Amino acid sequence: MADDRTLEVEEGRRIEQYDAMKNTARSEIQEKTREQAEQLTSNEQGRVERLGNRFKDEAITEVQQTEREVKRARGTARTSQIIDYIFYLIYVVIGMRIIFDLFGARESNAFDNFVDAVSAPFLAPFQNLFPDPVSGRFQLRFSYLAALGIYVVLHLTINGFLRMLAHRKTEV
Repeated sequence: MADDRTLEVEEGRRIEQYDAMKNTARSEIQEKTREQAEQLTSNEQGRVERLGNRFKDEAITEVQQTEREVKRARGTARTSQIIDYIFYLIYVVIGMRIIFDLFGARESNAFDNFVDAVSAPFLAPFQNLFPDPVSGRFQLRFSYLAALGIYVVLHLTINGFLRMLAHRKTEV
């Protein structure tokens, strides 16, 4: 949530700075244009007017472009939040499965069966990846710990990719 707000504040600050610089430049150009307008020929006045129109069009285009970039960044941030939520749910379910196995939860318990059913799709690819030490009903699931680590890496990779999409592209 803080990253979204930081992105929004940074974009707002950047837009304000750009607008301030643009207004300063516009004021200076207008002042110089007024000073020199009295000395210009009609041909030069036409050129100055065309140049002013070009600057105006470029400023409008840049504002539109910045607005599109801010919207894209907001959409990407929202997508990232949804992905975070999904991965956090996966972490909780896998963590519960690990804890239940570690402390020897009863297999006849309904909640244990529910957690087992929900976690099964996420843990199936990692079944028997490593030997899991057993002591009676108590079992340490190294395979599930590996699954948890791999899901964390996948989560970070997806968020890194989304962060790359959200950041403004700068021309060099």
